[in-house]
Amino acid sequence: MGRGKLEKFAVNATRANIVEPGKENYEQLKGRWNSDFFQKEQPLVLEVGCGKGEYTIGMAQLYPHKNFIGIDIKGNRIWKGSSLAIEAGLTNVGFLRIFIEDLEKHFEENEVDEIWITFPDPRPRKRDIKRRLTSPRFLEMYERILKPGGKLHLKTDSHSLFEYSLEVLEERKAKNLLHTWDLYQSDLQEHTMGIYTTFEKTYLEQNVPIKYLQVTV
Repeated sequence: MGRGKLEKFAVNATRANIVEPGKENYEQLKGRWNSDFFQKEQPLVLEVGCGKGEYTIGMAQLYPHKNFIGIDIKGNRIWKGSSLAIEAGLTNVGFLRIFIEDLEKHFEENEVDEIWITFPDPRPRKRDIKRRLTSPRFLEMYERILKPGGKLHLKTDSHSLFEYSLEVLEERKAKNLLHTWDLYQSDLQEHTMGIYTTFEKTYLEQNVPIKYLQVTV
């Protein structure tokens, strides 16, 4: 491991806006994120696979009346998101370093109001279908931790992942499913919120249509 990563991990260990293995509050916040971590009762929004936290930070700046948690397993990415939050003076943002498979160890049933999946790895190989973040096993987890009426959002450049996600949701008879194959040429543009990840900017420069869906639990 490079020196730079080690230094970032050491910083992460001292930051109050990061929850990760080895910290006292790790696996202790299930059902109590608003009361114990944010110490403010507000709608709770997750970004799973948040990367450097660009979307999490962008939403937190736009919606101070909501609490946001960026989730990723990569400590160096978490460090970047944490740094951006501190620089912006945001107190409604936290980061959780876990594998997405472990969501239910950290969130209680009906605890979350919204979940965002932004530009996930499409996992194109058939043997990796179960690892897609919109596969049935993940959707079932999301449904359990989301409140009734909670929303799940997906933004992706991948045609195959989007097609797969729609098929799975339709098979599950998803309620209030909204979707578009070209977000920026649709009447769903309001859902962009003017926030663009680094990946998204690259795809748009290459004229790759951004796909978007929203489903209500």
